[in-house]
Amino acid sequence: MKSIFEYGMDKLDVATAYNLASGTCKGTLTNAAKEKINKSQQYVAQMVAEDATVYGITTGFGILANTKINSADAALLQYKILQSHSVGVGEPVPQMIARLMLITKVHALAQGFSGVQLATIERILWHIENNIIPVVPEKGSVGASGDLAPLAHLFLPLIGMGEVMVDGERIETKRILERFGLKPVNLGPKEGLALINGTQFILAYAVMAVRQMANCLDAADIIGAMSLEALTGTKAPFDERLHGIRPFSGNQLVAQRLSLMLQDSQIMQSHLDCGRVQDPYSLRCMPQVHGASRTAWQHLKTLTEIELNAVTDNPIVFGEHDTISGGNFHGQPLALPLDYNCFAAAEIGNISDRRCYLLLEGKWGLPTLLMQNVGLNSGFMIPQYTTAALVTENKTLCFPASADSIPTSLGQEDHVSMGSISGRKLAAILENLDSILAIELLSACQAIEFRRPLKSSAILEAAHHYVRQFVGFAEEDRIFANDINSIQNIISDFSFVQHVTQFAAEKGVDLNAGFDNFSL
Repeated sequence: MKSIFEYGMDKLDVATAYNLASGTCKGTLTNAAKEKINKSQQYVAQMVAEDATVYGITTGFGILANTKINSADAALLQYKILQSHSVGVGEPVPQMIARLMLITKVHALAQGFSGVQLATIERILWHIENNIIPVVPEKGSVGASGDLAPLAHLFLPLIGMGEVMVDGERIETKRILERFGLKPVNLGPKEGLALINGTQFILAYAVMAVRQMANCLDAADIIGAMSLEALTGTKAPFDERLHGIRPFSGNQLVAQRLSLMLQDSQIMQSHLDCGRVQDPYSLRCMPQVHGASRTAWQHLKTLTEIELNAVTDNPIVFGEHDTISGGNFHGQPLALPLDYNCFAAAEIGNISDRRCYLLLEGKWGLPTLLMQNVGLNSGFMIPQYTTAALVTENKTLCFPASADSIPTSLGQEDHVSMGSISGRKLAAILENLDSILAIELLSACQAIEFRRPLKSSAILEAAHHYVRQFVGFAEEDRIFANDINSIQNIISDFSFVQHVTQFAAEKGVDLNAGFDNFSL
């Protein structure tokens, strides 16, 4: 892992973006990057001095693009755009999202195509380095012309307005500037526009989704294998020959992972001649279902990393008297994959719920509802109600926001991506998915204990043992919400997957061998 990232020069990926946001990697501006920034700003200053007609520099914005602005007011125009576009509503986005927005904006501006001052970028870096994070409302972006409303709120503190979060406290920006002896930035021509044009809101949600969904997909494979063991299923459908004649790489990876995790299982060996011909689809078709979702995830990751290194404001300054007004701010390239990853994540929850149901049926040697004394006890009946509720909630979140478009700016901006909504929906689905997987894991761990004294594979036994450090076997009913929350925590903080993966590696097993393109 790199400890220093050079904004505007190095290539940014999902892992590095997250490390920058979490503080485990430090970002810096090299002299070469500063030179690019200064040269671009000089081009803009020259346009203003010559009273050239350039969108957003000497004209109004949106439908007002044909309204000429006096060169003397070019700087004032940039203050007004930050104020007029700060129209967000709703709860503040998580601070990690706001930090990622700042980081990805710095990287885009530092490439030297946006005409901003070095001092402006350095002030943004000051916010990042001192963890003084602007308050950004979650709603209000239509995902084209950039994420205008959230980015306007993000950068209000540069001009001494808005609010920031400091050590968990929400404070007016002007009070923080006074505390540090700082004055608002003197914005130059084009700067306000460069700050609010861009896809950094959508992009921040995409970065978080790529990380969180990768963890969910890994967890789903491990938990699905545990459920299969508890239900005395077969690993025959994971044979590499089967997937070699339908070679979707996502399917092949999942089949490989399942096969490796089920190696040398006593439980598996105990029922080789049981006469059961085929398992239900939620067991047998894990490679096809989990694998399809992995393929969708891989595409989202690829596109996210293109966007991480893109310049998405407007107009773009290529050189002296060389600007182009284009549409790089349009969020469609991420809106579509974010939407179909909503489907991909929801389907992992859907098939997980089906396995929860199978575990409760009382078939194949398991007690009904995974408890011996049911009647007085409800056993694991009701946790599956929660998975059913969450699966249905996720389905309602699967309507593709990018399928809609409402014209804005009096029709000048007549097609928008709504990708900001796509990103927020995927975040909600993944949060629900963590809980669904937690309930399946709780149920699978309970069910495996009814197979004792037989043991599963070393890898799955390690997974079971790790869970038992947080939640014990249930002899009778208790407040299962406490158990669910405990397990959900070890899934959402990545520790469950990390523990199992590390254990496998220590045993010489690489669960992702040959599939590096599916790794973060």
